[in-house]
Amino acid sequence: MLAAGAILDGPETDYRPTRRRSSNGSGGGGAGPGSEEATGAWVWAGPAVEMANIAVQRIKREFKEVLKSEETSKNQIKVDLVDENFTELRGEIAGPPDTPYEGGRYQLEIKIPETYPFNPPKVRFITKIWHPNISSVTGAICLDILKDQWAAAMTLRTVLLSLQALLAAAEPDDPQDAVVANQYKQNPEMFKQTARLWAHVYAGAPVSSPEYTKKIENLCAMGFDRNAVIVALSSKSWDVETATELLLSN
Repeated sequence: MLAAGAILDGPETDYRPTRRRSSNGSGGGGAGPGSEEATGAWVWAGPAVEMANIAVQRIKREFKEVLKSEETSKNQIKVDLVDENFTELRGEIAGPPDTPYEGGRYQLEIKIPETYPFNPPKVRFITKIWHPNISSVTGAICLDILKDQWAAAMTLRTVLLSLQALLAAAEPDDPQDAVVANQYKQNPEMFKQTARLWAHVYAGAPVSSPEYTKKIENLCAMGFDRNAVIVALSSKSWDVETATELLLSN
C-alpha cells in the first residue's frame, strides 16, 4: 500500500493526441517505417482512454479532499492508495457511537471503474460485519448510492460517510443478508449483542457478550473452525445444539 500523498505531487497523466506513424515505407523520399506520416495528422487515443483519464484526475482530487477533511482529522474516515494508478483504494470507517459497531474499525475495498464519476465505485467490506445491508459472507453492500441512485457529483467522501451512516441506520426491509435482517426484526436485542460480538472479534471493538464468547470457546474446543463457529451460532440464534448440527452438516 502506498503512503498517502506519495504520488499526488507528481506530474498528472495527460492523454494528448499523438502523431500517427506509418507502418509501411513509401518510395522516393516518402516516410519510412515508423516515421510520422507526411500529412502530420493528429489522432486521439480513443474514448476509453479519455474516460480513464477523467476518472484518474477526479479520484486524485477526491483523495486529497478526504485527506484534508474534518472527518479524517477526527479519525472517523480514512483512505489509502493500493496502486499508483488510483484504480484501487482502501477505505476505513469508524463504527458510529451508540451503535453495536462503536469502537470498531472497518476496512473497505474500493475499486474505481474507468467510467467514474459517471458510474459509482465498487465497494465492499473487507472487515467482517453483522449488518442487514452487508453480506456477512462476502462483504457486499446494499446501498442505493452505490447502485441506481449514484450521481456524478458524489465523491469518495460521500461514499465513506454514507457507509458510516448505514451502520447507524440499517434498512432491514431491503436487506443484503436475509438471515441478519430477520434477526434484526425478530430479536433486536440478540441482533445488537451479535453485531457487538462481531465488532469485537473482527473490528477491534472493546466490548462483547461473555455468554456468547463462552459458547464460541466451547464449540472451538470440539475442533471446529472459529470463524465457522461464530457464523453458525450467529445464524442459529446462539443455540448450541442447532449450531453444532449446522457445523457437522458442513
